[in-house]
Amino acid sequence: MSIQWYPGHMNAAKKKAAEQMENTDLVIEVLDARLPEASCNPMVEELRLFRQRPCLKILNKVDLADPVATAAWSDWYNAQEGVTAYPMTTKKPADVARIPDLCLSLAPHRGVPTKPLRIMIMGIPNVGKSTLMNALLKKKVAKVGDEPAVTKIQQKLYLGKNIILVDTPGMLWPKIALASDGLMLAASHAVGSNALIEEEVAVFLAEVLLEQYPHLLVARYGFNLDGMDAIAVVEGVAARRGYRIKGGDLDFEKGAHTFLQDYRTGTLGRISLETPVSRAARLAQHDVDMAEKARIAAEKAAIKAANSARGKRGT
Repeated sequence: MSIQWYPGHMNAAKKKAAEQMENTDLVIEVLDARLPEASCNPMVEELRLFRQRPCLKILNKVDLADPVATAAWSDWYNAQEGVTAYPMTTKKPADVARIPDLCLSLAPHRGVPTKPLRIMIMGIPNVGKSTLMNALLKKKVAKVGDEPAVTKIQQKLYLGKNIILVDTPGMLWPKIALASDGLMLAASHAVGSNALIEEEVAVFLAEVLLEQYPHLLVARYGFNLDGMDAIAVVEGVAARRGYRIKGGDLDFEKGAHTFLQDYRTGTLGRISLETPVSRAARLAQHDVDMAEKARIAAEKAAIKAANSARGKRGT
């Protein structure tokens, strides 16, 4: 299943972000701590690197992520030039309160009355940008909702006298290269419901949990995992919750929805869907797959050309 979701307002948001980047000193990119690189928008990287802007990468929802994986991601990002990783949750005011000082440390030449620090806050839909803005400013200035793409326009706000914040709409990108990225984004509710099939996303999530967090499935649902595959996990959730359709069969759709909600809310436990190691392996496999597709396409083109040449000789 290949998931793609790029509504029209996101293209307009990209153009405005590109214009604003010239007058920005620092980018705060809000990532989902459970899937940092899958939730890292390559367009944001492209825009900020073109202007050589430093970046505070906030690993948000850290309370829902595997702490071991989060520590590995923090090290991975901190090793990059001009990047500082900050694992946090907007649920803790103390976490939020540290952000202004971190930003000033990344742009020490700004943050005075004559040169205010200009910050652009960016990230994918439903990653917690608006909640972060409200927490930083200690008042409701941005809409918050449990659906992707609540924010659709830029807005400029002041954090004290010497820091200017620009909030941007949540943006995905036109083509998600790795199918697993699309599925992780869908599982974490960063993709509009019209662009996915929940049952397929739930099966993908079940595969990950069977491989990496089987103990959480046992703890939450009391499963005996012997011989159980991903489809059986979702069926098991439906059975445990008593979800049945007319005729008595299990309601797989409702079971899938509940399973995804248990993951999204943290009811299942602290789960990370990728690590730097698993990310590298997926990228390597993607390169192999792309090379194989290119080889097959070249062979087909060569055969077509040879057949065409033979046809011309025969006439």
